[in-house]
Amino acid sequence: MDLKNKVAIVTGASAGLGVDFSRLLIEKGAHVYGFARSSDKLDALQKELGDLFHPVTVDVRDEAGVKQGIEQALEEQGRIDVLVNNAGLGKFGPLDQLSSENWDVQIDTNLTGVFLCSRAVVPAMKAQNADTGFGGHIVNIASVAGLVGNANLTAYNATKFGLRGFSEALMKEVRQDGIKVTCIYPGSIATNFGAVAGTGGAPNPMQSIDIAKTLLHVLETPENYLISEVMMRPLRPRG
Repeated sequence: MDLKNKVAIVTGASAGLGVDFSRLLIEKGAHVYGFARSSDKLDALQKELGDLFHPVTVDVRDEAGVKQGIEQALEEQGRIDVLVNNAGLGKFGPLDQLSSENWDVQIDTNLTGVFLCSRAVVPAMKAQNADTGFGGHIVNIASVAGLVGNANLTAYNATKFGLRGFSEALMKEVRQDGIKVTCIYPGSIATNFGAVAGTGGAPNPMQSIDIAKTLLHVLETPENYLISEVMMRPLRPRG
């Protein structure tokens, strides 16, 4: 896909990977609708990235808010070419110390949020395929925790294993509608994710800008070329 003048939605756009995803997409000439809960961070990012960045204050767990944000992008641009389901969080710790609240917030953000955003864009992408022969591309940001279980990550593992299954099922469901679905599984990345999750992460992590460059590669593949899964890890995580 040639990203110039395309329309992309990036969830979790106000920090970490979401910022680099948005920045590189805009450098390619795409309009980016950045979904996040923090209006202040989104507004600051718009000042940095310019008019191609469209801030949308929304919690991906909020069905009505997601619907409104998708409708805004469609009303203003007439199409949605890319959805990057990036919003996610972790709350790590032993199962017998995991609160119901921390279980729920991970399920609701990491899985239900992806469901709500994907469901909202698929009809538009199907219509685009009927008009042009190509619908769009949905990219889900999972984790190596969606491939390998680890102690103290029960809830987070459950969401990311679930996201893998969701991605594979959706890919098979919509590929004949001209819609690509890709699931990306990064290992340790230098973001503030570990601070929120309650873990220090690897001392020598990957850089988020490199994950963003991989996203661009996946999106810019030829129309009949689908990279359905990508796993990446730091070569020397301990330094």
